[in-house]
Amino acid sequence: MKDSFEKRGLTKKSENISDWYNDVVLRADLCDYSDVKGSMIIKPYGYSIWENIQKELDHMFKEDEIQNCYFPMLIPMSLIKKEKEHVEGFAPELLTVDRIGNEKLKDPLVLRPTSETIMYKTFSNWIQGYRDLPIKINQWCNIFRAEKRTYPFIRTAEFLWQEGHCAFANNEDNLQMVFKALDWYKNIYEKYLGISVYIGMKSQSEKFAGAKNTYSVEIVTPNGKALQAGTSHDLADNFSKAFNVNFLDEKGRKQFVFQSSFGLSTRSIAAIVLAHGDDSGLIMPPKVAPIQVVIIPIIKKNEGGNDIFDLAKLMEKQLKEKNIRVVIDKDDIHSLGYKINEWELKGVPIRIEIGKNEIENNTVKLVRRDNFSKQDVLIEKLQKEILNILDEIQNSLFEKTHKLKLEKTKETDDYKEFKKLINEDNFVRTYFCEDKNCENKIKEDMKATTRCLEFEQMNDDGIEGRCICCGKKAKHKWLFGKSY
Repeated sequence: MKDSFEKRGLTKKSENISDWYNDVVLRADLCDYSDVKGSMIIKPYGYSIWENIQKELDHMFKEDEIQNCYFPMLIPMSLIKKEKEHVEGFAPELLTVDRIGNEKLKDPLVLRPTSETIMYKTFSNWIQGYRDLPIKINQWCNIFRAEKRTYPFIRTAEFLWQEGHCAFANNEDNLQMVFKALDWYKNIYEKYLGISVYIGMKSQSEKFAGAKNTYSVEIVTPNGKALQAGTSHDLADNFSKAFNVNFLDEKGRKQFVFQSSFGLSTRSIAAIVLAHGDDSGLIMPPKVAPIQVVIIPIIKKNEGGNDIFDLAKLMEKQLKEKNIRVVIDKDDIHSLGYKINEWELKGVPIRIEIGKNEIENNTVKLVRRDNFSKQDVLIEKLQKEILNILDEIQNSLFEKTHKLKLEKTKETDDYKEFKKLINEDNFVRTYFCEDKNCENKIKEDMKATTRCLEFEQMNDDGIEGRCICCGKKAKHKWLFGKSY
């Protein structure tokens, strides 16, 4: 008999995580290939995950009085070129429209790689005096980048994200927003997606084009690679000077605004797949699972089954009263084994099985997706038990990723060992002088990049070491790793 992962048409995760990942996102109905090279179709099941993430994040924004808006997808190239670092950083990724019909455009249009330029040109019209500040807006939209090597949800020519853009009269308020956004992202990943993360500052080589500093969320995936999962940028007054975004302060003096931008994308879905999935498919964290509970009636041929379906509908009603996302499997064509395989593939946290035996005993069988443990539960205690188990699964998934993160993070001060640890697919924390030449040498030697300078290391004053690459004095230990 074939193993369950073979029956599902899945590669084993432990044998080839890349092939496994592609198998899962397609077979679990998260996405499909499209006729546009490098772009994907997000299917309803995958999009519902994004909607649940969006709902939680949007609530955080609105609590902070950030308002949603929408700006055009097409941006004049002349605006992109306004900020020197910005255009240089994005030039290789720009998708352009150079004609409309047969008419060649004097100023080509760029498909939105990010919206700083078009938004800040508008900010210069919206902001006149200090009473017009702060501006705190966000848009949920699609983004276009000419990626050469694409990977569903991780790196595609078109993807979905949110981008927040704020403008303040002073840098203190601006920095407060930068770090607040980073905390929101950490909260989303750890409390909702069940993934333990690192947060910290990017190197000057890896920062967002045009920013003073960039701060990021970094995930350690099971194969030891890094997944950058969200970014928050301190733009300082770089863009406001380029786009003349100024205001008159209380004393009538002209000042430039300080700005921040921050974004989290559908790459978060890839993080869920990679962090939690197993040989049987997805394992969805309950808080963002499109379906938290599936009820499978077990009805044998010539056995009727109305009483089983009636009980399933009653249970569905009771669980919905507790705002639990639940469905009844009404498939009467496929075998029980097939149905179980399909729901496990989709990663539904809890499966309930009801048959004649369960009705006679006034119980149902509960099966957890994260560890496949089974238990019989009295029907009158079902609501409470389901809520408890959903919490247990959510916490268990986080603890598992936290343990993995620590196990896959090593420390060394020896370059030879550093290279060995990186090539064994680990994150490595080590002293780094922050010189671009050292960073480039490490990238050439082992295809590793700086992931971030953790805040704990940034604030560790008075302790110095020697750069892992050049041996010169270094103030901080940085995280390095190979990225997706």
